[in-house]
Amino acid sequence: MSTTLTEPASPPPASPLLANLRHRASRTTPVIRPRFYYGWIVLGVAAMAMFMSGPGQSYSMAAFIDPMLADLGLARSQYSLAYLVATLISGSLLPIVGRLLDGRGARLVLPIVAVMLGLSCVGMSWVAGPIALYLGLTCVRSLGQGALTLMGTWMVSQWFERRRGLAMGLLGLGSTLSFMAFPTTNLAMIGHFGWRGAWVGLGLAVLTLLAVPALIFVRNRPEDLGLEPDRLPAKPKPKPATVAGEETTPHADPSPSYASWTSAQALRTASFWKVIAAMSTSAMVSTGLVFHQVSILGDHGLSGAVALSLLTVQAGFACVMSLVGGALADRIPPRRLLAASMAFMVLAIALLLVPVSPATALLYSALLGLHTGIQRCSGSVTLAGYFGRGHFGSIKGIAMAIVIGASALGPLPLAIARDSLGHYDLALMALMAFPVAAGIAVWSARPPVLPEAARTPQAPPA
Repeated sequence: MSTTLTEPASPPPASPLLANLRHRASRTTPVIRPRFYYGWIVLGVAAMAMFMSGPGQSYSMAAFIDPMLADLGLARSQYSLAYLVATLISGSLLPIVGRLLDGRGARLVLPIVAVMLGLSCVGMSWVAGPIALYLGLTCVRSLGQGALTLMGTWMVSQWFERRRGLAMGLLGLGSTLSFMAFPTTNLAMIGHFGWRGAWVGLGLAVLTLLAVPALIFVRNRPEDLGLEPDRLPAKPKPKPATVAGEETTPHADPSPSYASWTSAQALRTASFWKVIAAMSTSAMVSTGLVFHQVSILGDHGLSGAVALSLLTVQAGFACVMSLVGGALADRIPPRRLLAASMAFMVLAIALLLVPVSPATALLYSALLGLHTGIQRCSGSVTLAGYFGRGHFGSIKGIAMAIVIGASALGPLPLAIARDSLGHYDLALMALMAFPVAAGIAVWSARPPVLPEAARTPQAPPA
């Protein structure tokens, strides 16, 4: 019996289509960039955080002062002192909040703060005496006016670099709309439900409009989703030039990498304090002018209703300038915009030292609005561009603590001048010196050079 051995049949030749599919499958699948950048969703939540900081802001609390004083039997000075203490505590806590953001991220911290703010608003409805008032005001000021404002700028700084100015301008719309919406909304709620019911309504609004979206949509950094800031291709960095020992570039944002300054390193630079000078001056002088606006314009013959209506004009100009200034901050050094904002403030104060007509008052409000719009975007853009993203929360937290402390001092010199001299002119002339000096200082600010030993790139925290 014989056995015949045969070779196995060779496989049939693959069709061109099958060969092409096999070739593609053998290659590494390329990363496809999504057409829609997720940072815009994060920006929307950040803008909502700025909007819902309203319950802790001065313009929102103003509607509650008289009803609460009448019901609780407290003096206005008692409420004002509690408000001052709450504001100072709020500012002192911001460096801690900034470090939490750098270490844990807004994905964890923002929902917790939103829930705490909502519960604090509900707690304000239970206030029955001075101790509870101190505690309640401290909570809503620290969580609303302080923490939420810091978180909004932190989120934008992480997700945007080359479009950071535009993003900060859009973020500022949240603050402007909050300024326009909360006073009238609070008055309406107080009229229907009383001041206690209005506080409960604010708490429910925070929990619904902020805590839930923050829990669902927030991501800490674009790297968490395998993305880069802005979803834009890398832009070649221009060759730096050295001026007086500091590095300068023609581009508004000199720091596209994650590696960044620590807060201790930033505090040792002159540029940090020059930028802070402009931000603190804005907070101090603007707070004083707005706080006494009815009285200042009343001394020039304008009614209280007209003086209050001009706040809406100021908010409108701030809204427009926030967008324009944000777009400009991506094209020119934002320190120049900060210097321009100081010039607008000087011109506004100068108008109060001459006879004020309705037209002059309108121009005064427009100039303050232009100043405010620039400040809302340019200050944070400058700090983030100079010192990077890695420790921005800590750096911005320290900056905001200083700014809030300055804002608490703003109304005092104007009040002393009015009580002792019978007019505001001397105090206004003294305050005018601050934006002049701050404008000169910030104009000379330059992007500082990161120390050689600290230039090792760092990965974002998980």
